[in-house]
Amino acid sequence: MRTTTLVIGMILLVYGAQGTVRQLVDHDNAGLLGWAPGGFGTQLAGHVVLGIVGLLLAGWGGRRRGQ
Repeated sequence: MRTTTLVIGMILLVYGAQGTVRQLVDHDNAGLLGWAPGGFGTQLAGHVVLGIVGLLLAGWGGRRRGQ
């Protein structure tokens, strides 16, 4: 279970980080969040939230059981 959580967290972290950078460089390129209403700010916030959730999941999934 922890390995699955780690992998999902890493995927979300990478997607959120690269989406944030891509959107900051090119405001019109929203990637998979292009469908989200609200424009640039909402889509950027969505990428940031995905990155934070991925960071938290990867951190939790990467911890050893005894610690």
